[in-house]
Amino acid sequence: MSTKTKNGHSGKAKAYTGSTYKVTIKRQATPDAAATTEVFNLPYRSGLNITSVLGDIAANPINASGASTTAIAYDSNCLEEICGSCAMLINGKARMACSALVDTMLAESGNGEITLAPLSKFPVVRDLAVDRSVLFENLKAVKAWVPIDGSYDLGPGPRQFPQIQEQRYPLSNCISCTICMEVCPQFNDDTNFVGAATIAQARLFNMDPAGSVLKEERLRALAGDGGVQECGYAQNCVQACPKQLPLTEAISDISRDVILQQVKDFFVR
Repeated sequence: MSTKTKNGHSGKAKAYTGSTYKVTIKRQATPDAAATTEVFNLPYRSGLNITSVLGDIAANPINASGASTTAIAYDSNCLEEICGSCAMLINGKARMACSALVDTMLAESGNGEITLAPLSKFPVVRDLAVDRSVLFENLKAVKAWVPIDGSYDLGPGPRQFPQIQEQRYPLSNCISCTICMEVCPQFNDDTNFVGAATIAQARLFNMDPAGSVLKEERLRALAGDGGVQECGYAQNCVQACPKQLPLTEAISDISRDVILQQVKDFFVR
């Protein structure tokens, strides 16, 4: 059986031998409601992912006590670790529900139980669905886009050296899942840290020949409150990232560029 040693779905795991397994889910009916825990006993089938488990519960919403209940609310879209929407806490770790396999999670727990909970650093909307709009506000703050006037044909874009393309490509794989923010000890209300994903996207667009026109504005934004200086280099982000982005490299590069920009601004003001 194949499992993932870093994010929960590759490597070798002992096959589960039980006929049923237990799923314990932290639920919350509304953003202001008190959180509760609900347990489900499900028949074991090999090869399922956590998204399939939630689908099975929705098809037959009967909890372990035999009482009828409601389907679990959660975010999901692509089912192939591309959209980033199904991030949640699975067995206490931030993972993608679409790529976390039941066999692996059962082998990890060792007690025939899987626990599911919403990400802990974002406001709960309902059950496992959370409001991650803070990421997009942070991306807007650093202008993580390429400014293009689409009202007329601009012709071909500027050429990029293959070496730059190779550096940019891994950063372009970010799926905005916010797992890096969930596992970051610096991402909290006290620091207002923008998080590794935002910094990595600033690095991505700073290296773009068209996007670099906003490079100085991005660096000034990341020198301010909640900027790159708040990073404690715990490196949890690069360990947890499901797409294995070089986040710590991007943070180091941006830190250097921010300092250089501050020195430049000091002498030209």
